[in-house]
Amino acid sequence: MIKKLLQRVFQSSKKPASPPVVKDARASGTGNAKRIPSKIHRIDRKLISHAAIKTTDGLQKAGFEAFIVGGAVRDLLLKKRPKDFDIATNATPEQVNRIFRRSRIIGRRFRLVHVMFGDETIEVSTFRGSHLGDEGDSKVADSGRILRDNVFGNQEEDAVRRDFTANALYYDPSSEEVLDFHNGVADIQAGILRMIGDPATRYREDPVRMLRGVRLSAKLGLKLDAATEKPISQLADLLHDVPPSRLFDEMLKLFLSGHALESASALRQHGLHHGLLPLLDVVLEQPMGERFVKIALKNTDDRVLAEKPVSPGFLFATLLWHEVLLAWKKFEKQGQRPIPALHMAMDEVSDIQSEKMAIHKRFSITMKEIWGLQPRFEQRSGKRPYSLLENPRYRAAYDFLLLRCESGELPEELGQWWTAFALADGEQRLTMLQPDTTPKKRRRRRSPSKPSANAGD
Repeated sequence: MIKKLLQRVFQSSKKPASPPVVKDARASGTGNAKRIPSKIHRIDRKLISHAAIKTTDGLQKAGFEAFIVGGAVRDLLLKKRPKDFDIATNATPEQVNRIFRRSRIIGRRFRLVHVMFGDETIEVSTFRGSHLGDEGDSKVADSGRILRDNVFGNQEEDAVRRDFTANALYYDPSSEEVLDFHNGVADIQAGILRMIGDPATRYREDPVRMLRGVRLSAKLGLKLDAATEKPISQLADLLHDVPPSRLFDEMLKLFLSGHALESASALRQHGLHHGLLPLLDVVLEQPMGERFVKIALKNTDDRVLAEKPVSPGFLFATLLWHEVLLAWKKFEKQGQRPIPALHMAMDEVSDIQSEKMAIHKRFSITMKEIWGLQPRFEQRSGKRPYSLLENPRYRAAYDFLLLRCESGELPEELGQWWTAFALADGEQRLTMLQPDTTPKKRRRRRSPSKPSANAGD
């Protein structure tokens, strides 16, 4: 009884979501869409998240339109299980928030709603309209970059605002139809990634689309359409105006896509690498640095494709390591002792990087801890190896050491020694220790204290 009473109280406190009146298909913005039934698209519903279906179902029961949209539909058509599911609807963020108890409105550039089901989060966006009109909350920079676009519209307008034809697809779980406004299904079948509208204009609106195009092309094996590809190298400098935090998020997606090697090569090919990561400016032109980075990215790809966890801190530690090495040598030549020189190099590289692409603090701390432990692997005498084994970052630093040995930066014997030392028992470890050649500091003898002037008084 008490439970039912509380439910009535809380339900009455929420205003019912009033759905907009939709008179016909064209008014709702679906008149120009191709409707593709399940017998043609053959999407496997087993690959669809239950949380995504619950979200669309909840919105539709409240009288709204709701579709799984974008990359999830694209992946489903490619017979891949999507990692994330986004929902597009004609409900406003406030209406969505009222429908789902566990939800919250987020975002400034464009307001979204995160709907939570257990440990899964579904992102819900309201259909977007044109940012060029007089209505709505929008702002565009002189360069053409969209700074804010809280402008709502219908589904057809929303499809125009999406980047690639392969991402402008809408799937309705209730009817099992795919709505295709820009021949995205045909492009996917032809293996083409095509920009919606004029590519140069769309890149100026959001320069990150150039990075996204390179990433999706490498990840999905889709070839960039000639018109889509042509302006990229000419407009690459627009990335300098993108907030560093957005660049970091996009680069993290790129390097954790499972196709980091192909993506890095594509970035260089299209002239997008300058200013993002120092390694892509310099290191890939150095034989040893290139080998180190390729091994690191290959290992990352293998772990991602095997669905093993990957540490972003470890990944960026590998990508920036040779910049740290160069700065380390520079400070040593200036007369700094090795360890202080290393810490000065770490700080310098981190500061330069943060100006271009802001790496989250929790990842930069991990990077510095891994770098800072590297000199200790060369100390194989006395109690030093034992204390290193007990360090919380030992495993990550050890894996980093193995990469350095594999690339030829350090002798392989060093990595082999640490592997054997970690596996050995107590007595075996004692026999493996090297003689301690560190010169011992002599203790200063205290000179005998002089008798007090008042002694014997």
